[in-house]
Amino acid sequence: MKYRIHPKTGDRISELGFGSAYISEVDEKTGISALEEAISGGINYFDMATADIRCFPYYAKALGSIRKDIFYQVHFGANYDKGTYGWSMDLESVKRNIDRMLTLLKTDYIDYGFIHCIDEVSDWNTYRKNGTFDYLMKMKEQGVVKHMGLSSHTPEAIRTILDEAPVETLMFSVNPAYDYQKGAYANGSVDERAAIYRRCETEGIGIVVMKPFSGGQLFDRRTSPFGQAMTPYQVMQYDLDRPGVLTLVPGMSRPEEVRQLLGFFDAPDKEKDYSVMGTFSPAEAIGKCVYCNHCKPCPQGIDIGLVNKYYDLAVNGDTMAADHYQKLSVRADSCISCGHCNKRCPFSVDQVKRMKEIDSYFSKIKS
Repeated sequence: MKYRIHPKTGDRISELGFGSAYISEVDEKTGISALEEAISGGINYFDMATADIRCFPYYAKALGSIRKDIFYQVHFGANYDKGTYGWSMDLESVKRNIDRMLTLLKTDYIDYGFIHCIDEVSDWNTYRKNGTFDYLMKMKEQGVVKHMGLSSHTPEAIRTILDEAPVETLMFSVNPAYDYQKGAYANGSVDERAAIYRRCETEGIGIVVMKPFSGGQLFDRRTSPFGQAMTPYQVMQYDLDRPGVLTLVPGMSRPEEVRQLLGFFDAPDKEKDYSVMGTFSPAEAIGKCVYCNHCKPCPQGIDIGLVNKYYDLAVNGDTMAADHYQKLSVRADSCISCGHCNKRCPFSVDQVKRMKEIDSYFSKIKS
């Protein structure tokens, strides 16, 4: 397992988290075995937006003895009054459901309390007007909620809420299909979605990836919105390469599913190479670096993906990005315009031109 440090909270979070969407479909013994497999593999982050609240006791039994070593992400707006998942912004419903979730989890605190599933600015206004947001803030002031998050599928709503609330973590639907305008949650343009990633990286807002596999559609060419299949490991690497991303929380329910995804960390790089995307990405994606590093190795030793990332972040206002860039042992000014990277780039980026542009930009900042 690999871990990433949350820039705002300092928490050490596993790159693979555990999504609870499907675990209620299995019996208690199987669910607990899956959770124990997750812990054994180093997973320490658990999202609790589940399809049915019947699985909450699984977590209490499997994780209760190590509660202090794990993180629960709990949603203020997930409604389980009927047992199965529902969505509500009603204050009394939210209070009732939070009390019930805490009781079933056998815990008295929430690591990450989330403004839940706000996809419209009008919903955000309602969430504040009816007192639900104030209740979440009060729980945070009392120490019941340690850190505040937001879950949303919509860049417009995300921008508004990040401007108006002290959000530390964003749960966002991230995968190649959504980023390139394919699928039910492909909200926002290519550039709008990229801007969310860069803003989160710049402001230290950690991103938790939901729906990383687009419900499994990406794994079969017959259901893939691209008409071509990708593998779980390719998609995982793509998601983890997005700026700001801390962890992915795919839904898991059985031990074998957990083991299969944990295999990502021991898999060779060739199994994680998602450059195949270059053969089916839409026109809007062509010419834009996605930091896939398929251009490696650079004869001069430039880490082209990282150089591009620091540049994009710096232009977006990240004051630390320029410092990180200057500390690189090999920077854009080492480019000899050999064109090796251009020939290998699956997204047709003119990296030679980019290196000159990047060098000029950082040279001006330095001077």
